Amino acid sequence: MADDWWRGAIIYQIYPRAFQDSNGDGIGDLKGITGRLRYVADLGADAVWLSPIFTSPMLDMGYDVSDYTDIDPLFGTLDDFDDLIAEAKRLGLKVIIDQVLSHSSDKHPFFSESRASRTNPKADWYVWADPKPDGSPPNNWTSVFGGPAWEWEPRRQQFYLHNFLIEQPDFNCHNPAVQDWLLGTMKFWLDRGVDGFRLDTVNYYMHDLQLRDNPPEPREPGAVFVNTYDMQDHRYSKTQPENLGFIERMRALTDQYEGRAMVGEVGEGRRAIEVMVDYTRGDGRLHMAYSFDMLGPSFSAGHFRSRIGNFFAGNASAWPCWSFSNHDVSRHVTRWSEHGASQDELSELSAALLMGFEGTLGIYQGDELGLTDTELSYDELTDPPGLRFWPMNKGRDGCRTPMVWDAEQTAAGFSDTDKTWLPVKAPQAERSVAQQAAGNDSTLQKWRTLIAFRKSQPALIDGKTTFADVPEPLLAFTRTRPESGDVLACVYNLSPEPQRLRVSGGTQIGPSAQADRRGDELSLGPNGFAYFEGSTSKPITITAGEH
Repeated sequence: MADDWWRGAIIYQIYPRAFQDSNGDGIGDLKGITGRLRYVADLGADAVWLSPIFTSPMLDMGYDVSDYTDIDPLFGTLDDFDDLIAEAKRLGLKVIIDQVLSHSSDKHPFFSESRASRTNPKADWYVWADPKPDGSPPNNWTSVFGGPAWEWEPRRQQFYLHNFLIEQPDFNCHNPAVQDWLLGTMKFWLDRGVDGFRLDTVNYYMHDLQLRDNPPEPREPGAVFVNTYDMQDHRYSKTQPENLGFIERMRALTDQYEGRAMVGEVGEGRRAIEVMVDYTRGDGRLHMAYSFDMLGPSFSAGHFRSRIGNFFAGNASAWPCWSFSNHDVSRHVTRWSEHGASQDELSELSAALLMGFEGTLGIYQGDELGLTDTELSYDELTDPPGLRFWPMNKGRDGCRTPMVWDAEQTAAGFSDTDKTWLPVKAPQAERSVAQQAAGNDSTLQKWRTLIAFRKSQPALIDGKTTFADVPEPLLAFTRTRPESGDVLACVYNLSPEPQRLRVSGGTQIGPSAQADRRGDELSLGPNGFAYFEGSTSKPITITAGEH
């Protein structure tokens, strides 16, 4: 594939603990993933993204790293990783691995050294600050996982910064030596054959050196908050201008290797699209970025139109990565359940939507099965936010339960034991791969068909987007390739009620649902969608119809 294989590609996210257990301990591992890569390739994905597999105490399920250049024994060995890379290459799949560079585990030897004194060689490798005269933390910054973002260390008589768990101290990335070392860990994996990186919390690398207080987040009177983190505008604790210099160093490193790519996770609120654009601007920063703008509760034509439109209006050369689910949020079929569609209809419609979007696409394991979150009791939880804020926040475990391969097998084919790290329950098992693979009308087969359709249409890979002026709940746009003249129109009804609109020109092609075109009149049934092929010489015009 070309150096820009990532542009318009489909990346399948694998959560290693929950994909396939090969040794019967109830936890997924690298050998299990390797044995299932054929499934991912057959689905039509271009790449896999592996959530962290490095040595870790697993307090945040691997996002607390204690050794950046080794595999945690839970998942296997470096040899197992090499075997996975080899099998992926044989199948034509790229492999992207998570990099957690903003913070480490407190069990990392560098932090053990740093916290011991103010004069040791690693003393300035983490973010340290003196207390206020009254002994309180240096400022008002809060942690994503609740409480202050500062923890006292009596040996240094200072606080250290932790944007996440207390056991996840933040690196001081203002220190060039820290950047050099982190780049060295990335080089280790590039030399081992990875095709790129998913950069966790990419806008958290730098903090305000003046340690200024964050202002309050604007909010409606009477708003209820589960976590005080959401009450602040995190203007100074992350997304600092110096961040870009470090990202540019990462890009310079990856550019030394052929066909490598970086996708950054932008954890930001109201400014997320702006930061995504800035971080992917030009050829010297991230190849692509994603935020939580498509991973929230909003399900409307106006929301999708504004996110995509605002991104490309910010910089036509920037590049996004869009997905509807991942390991950090409730699955989209659950999040959007109040939309009024059945589980199957909503899953098919969301697949059709995603395949039309301009950008690189992410699929979280099980999306293609139409999975919902698993309902868990408190005693079944492992996730820190859920354990702390139950029941208003049930944590992320519900979207992380094991992949379901065959409902007739133990643990739905995930493991030889039913004592898995998170339980496999009937509502998920009933939608297993084996149960859906045989049915031409299954959700899995519809995802496969839609993925294949996207890959067969060059306009859906790199065509530019122009939105049609149609009212809610209709979403319509064209994807145009000026160099070839190819045009593809995508039309969706995002409601459980029938809708009508006018489509002049073009020929209906590909998969569709609840779509009936008669002349220029297109009727879309509940959650219906359709695609139309045209050209710049024979344009397609989409306008509101009569109701």
